[in-house]
Amino acid sequence: MSFELNENQKMIAEMIRDFGAKEITPFRKEWDDEQKFPLELFKKLGELGLMGVLVPNEYGGSGFGYFEYVTAIVELTKLDPGIGLSMAAHNSLCTGHIMMFGNEEQKKKYIPKLASCEFLGAWGLTEPNTGSDAGNMRTTAVEDGDYYVLNGAKNFITHGVSGDVAVVIARTGEVGDSHGMTAFIIDRDTPGFRGGRKEDKLGMRSSETAELIFEDCRVHKSQVLGEVGDGFIQSMKILDGGRISIAALSLGIAEGALEAAIQYSKERQQFNKPISSFQGISFKLADMATQVEASKLLIYQAADLKNKGQNVTKESAMAKLYASEVSVSVANEAVQIFGGYGFTKDYPVEKFYRDAKLCTIGEGTSEIQKLVIGRQILK
Repeated sequence: MSFELNENQKMIAEMIRDFGAKEITPFRKEWDDEQKFPLELFKKLGELGLMGVLVPNEYGGSGFGYFEYVTAIVELTKLDPGIGLSMAAHNSLCTGHIMMFGNEEQKKKYIPKLASCEFLGAWGLTEPNTGSDAGNMRTTAVEDGDYYVLNGAKNFITHGVSGDVAVVIARTGEVGDSHGMTAFIIDRDTPGFRGGRKEDKLGMRSSETAELIFEDCRVHKSQVLGEVGDGFIQSMKILDGGRISIAALSLGIAEGALEAAIQYSKERQQFNKPISSFQGISFKLADMATQVEASKLLIYQAADLKNKGQNVTKESAMAKLYASEVSVSVANEAVQIFGGYGFTKDYPVEKFYRDAKLCTIGEGTSEIQKLVIGRQILK
């Protein structure tokens, strides 16, 4: 396998850098300080084709594969991890779920609008009392003629307030039954469906995280994704790809922190020498660079399998586990190299440090990744 950047990846990377210099970098501190979700930015990302990277051309998407997708996430994340997170969640979760399991009518109705970001997507699995234990969800969907009536709440949902359409998994069977949950496509203007409290977060503050609330929300049976009862099984398949997204997000943070640390170490003088000349600093950078390269190889291995349509459960979990832990480690060391300046908001590593931690939690904690990997290797 060769993981040299192809021409599409080079084009995407250059496009994002040019775009980001004008549209992201000047505003990221404001977005972070005010926890502002810049919805208008994502409309512009839609115009660039970045909100439908994996969507085939026939549905209005860019028609790229996972290599290009990883590059897009990494480059956006180096500019602002919160923007990379929102872009990834829109692509891999909401849009990806409809692309993978929707019927032709559903795809034609929703995918072109999601790919252009006319519609911003959300995806609802997690609940207040069922994080990793999704099988015990309490949000119910009760059949009533040609409709299902949903009651309950989801939390920690990206675009929970601003999303125009959400894919939501609700219980249609018994608690704990993996075949007792069903996926629904729900438009924002559906009566009984609304966004709830927005979370006040440590990091990823430019990405909106909020509740989804359902109060006697009537959803027509035409909005069921796939077969009734398959929602949980579908979600596990969606998360296989989603873990590649979070691994790429982690890689972007680690690369951004490493690049900042290298540059600073060359410029910062102590004892009449750049601190990069000291072994204590160069060894840190060597460890950081090695971890980043190892993360990259795991991610591109998973992306390659995904492009080939092969099972990626183990490989995506490994990539997500390792890359997310590396992002925390590398960001931590970057702050250390910056010293006191790394603890201030005047330099980018402080933000990378705060943003990195989410990668070890979102879309399955590191501990859950180990469970997934363990089950796969012990089959």
